[in-house]
Amino acid sequence: MSKMSTEIVRQALSGPTMGTRWSALFHVPSGFDPGAVHAALQAAVDEVDAQMSTWKPDSDLMRLNRSPVQQWMRVPGRLLDVIRLGLKVGRASGGAFDIGMGDAVTAWGFGPGEASPDRIRGAMQARRVPAQDALEIDGAGLRKRVPIALDLNGVAKGYGVDRLAEVLGGFDICDGLVGIDGEMRAMGVKPDGEAWTVAVEEPDPERRAPHSILSLRDCSVATSGDYRHWVEVQGRRLSHTMDPIRGAPLIKSPASVTVLAPTCAEADAWATAFMVLGPDKGGELARRLGLDALFLLRGGADSIRSCRIGGLFGGGQMSVPAEAG
Repeated sequence: MSKMSTEIVRQALSGPTMGTRWSALFHVPSGFDPGAVHAALQAAVDEVDAQMSTWKPDSDLMRLNRSPVQQWMRVPGRLLDVIRLGLKVGRASGGAFDIGMGDAVTAWGFGPGEASPDRIRGAMQARRVPAQDALEIDGAGLRKRVPIALDLNGVAKGYGVDRLAEVLGGFDICDGLVGIDGEMRAMGVKPDGEAWTVAVEEPDPERRAPHSILSLRDCSVATSGDYRHWVEVQGRRLSHTMDPIRGAPLIKSPASVTVLAPTCAEADAWATAFMVLGPDKGGELARRLGLDALFLLRGGADSIRSCRIGGLFGGGQMSVPAEAG
């Protein structure tokens, strides 16, 4: 009599989304057909993109941006959840995270179009009202009290990662690692009982290399940095992260900030907020909120120093490869 196979097979699925790719890594018994899982994962991130993209003129977010001031608009539930989170982090960060920077993002060329000097001047001279004061939410409805262009690029990828995790859970897959670009969520553990390992990237625009390695279980991680997306103005690289006060890219910021949080959307938003706040104010706020954060800061001669906040970054669950110094 033949024995039933109990072999565990590694599944690594991926697909396109938001100008990059999503990934899902998990283990299932042999004979498991991943087709339905792959389709559901793709559908989940497609829904996020269709609702929250600033690159799709017909997305729900762009329709909201075009809606008249003071006119109520019914907003899809997932989009409204992300807007609510953005407003929550905006209030808690003292405005350092602001989802109402769409005009500045577009003006400086970080959206679908090219940078525009006229729009840049307009963005920098605009009288800004923080998104948490500019928007009013009632049930499933939202209206703009003043003209504002929303941009969710600081949180949408993280939310997409959370959706990937939810989809796996719907298939009773409780252990896995899902991600979009550098935003990751670890679920449970690997088949050997060990935590999932995730690399924190060295903030180097010329190469991809790990700065450090994290061991994570039931936790999300997101990184915001100045080294992948930038514009060059008068020979100086300016990060895609916007200064809500100036309506322009940050002049001085950490090289990168990595944040650990229960959800990837939270980690994503707070990584952006701490980029704006910097290691002193950001580090103090992270301690107060109980968030784990790693600030990588540029020094002389292209050196990188780190500022670690919280037990996971300061304790034994992070290692630094020898080549990273």
